[in-house]
Amino acid sequence: MPVFNYFQHLLGERGLAPHGFCLLWDPALIWTHVIADALIGGAYFSIPVAIAYFLTHRRDVAFGWVVWLFAAFIMACGATHFLSIWTLWHPDYGVEGLVKAATAAVSVLTAVALWPLLPRAIALPSPAQLQAANTGLSLRIAERDAALAALHRETAERERAETMFRQPQKMEAVGQLTGGIAHDFNNLLTIVVANLDRIRRLTEDDPRLDRPVVNAIAGAERAAALTKQLLAFARRQPLIATECDLNAAVDDVRTLAGAALNGITLDLDLSPDLWRVNVDINQIENALLNLVVNARDAMPGGGTLTIATANVTDAIGDCVEVAVIDTGTGMAPDVIAHAFEPFFTTKQVGHGNGLGLSQVYGFVTQSGGTVAIESELGRGTTVRIRLPRA
Repeated sequence: MPVFNYFQHLLGERGLAPHGFCLLWDPALIWTHVIADALIGGAYFSIPVAIAYFLTHRRDVAFGWVVWLFAAFIMACGATHFLSIWTLWHPDYGVEGLVKAATAAVSVLTAVALWPLLPRAIALPSPAQLQAANTGLSLRIAERDAALAALHRETAERERAETMFRQPQKMEAVGQLTGGIAHDFNNLLTIVVANLDRIRRLTEDDPRLDRPVVNAIAGAERAAALTKQLLAFARRQPLIATECDLNAAVDDVRTLAGAALNGITLDLDLSPDLWRVNVDINQIENALLNLVVNARDAMPGGGTLTIATANVTDAIGDCVEVAVIDTGTGMAPDVIAHAFEPFFTTKQVGHGNGLGLSQVYGFVTQSGGTVAIESELGRGTTVRIRLPRA
């Protein structure tokens, strides 16, 4: 066959002289070629190994098959340099020609494949472009996170505003319901107490009937006191407002509550130039006494109770503020949200009816003022009453 004969003729003995004969076996020329071809061949063999290692660990490289062709081309070039050393002493020019032919085929194939890929390769983003895109993406993510945070803050603010808006409406509705019931119940109690009192006068000489009637009257009077507290929350209690000095009211409360504050230090921080207010002096003293008792109960292990007065100006104008500050257990936010509601209490059964703070709320609101609670668990509680300046 022609192809077989061609290879047999190419690889057969032809009596050719080795390449070293052409160099007249000059040692300087011989070893210069040997060393240079050995170094080039070694480098050419090393580069494809490095390329192969890189491609096997980075399978995401674009146009990887072209890189494999380039590695094969370099490997073939290295083989030609090693054959150049071999042919210095052995005239195997046919083998060298075949290797060069294979190298030529791989090189042409690589060139043919590479040129059409150039536009696509040039279109690939550079590291600088990727870095710029990454920076832009990071900025957009940061902007999105900032927008989400702002949205969360706005949502929380709106929820707080809605809660603050609903709370007075809820208290108003509860107050109207409570006031209506308390008013009607108080009228019924008036009839009950009047009739019990009449029965008592008729049964004074009969010990068997006198004691039960007295107990019934005491129970009815306690119920009447309860309805009075409910009427105070509903802002329906009769108030006798007079111009007075709240510092004097605080001093009276200190005298009244002094014996009940066992183990608790009572401090007064009174403003010397306090504005005067128009208020029912008995009711403000009763409200402060309620707050002092609550503060005492919040400090079972002792602590410091401070009553402070000050002149302030807020949304409703010039006001006089009375703050009752304790170092007790404090209240959780959900407790604060319900603290002014009637019959809401965190005390044990038999230690309070839950009307103290609601009575304070109703009295202060009826007097044209405001009352607010600031508290944190384990950090104590501050109740601030603000009444308009006279």
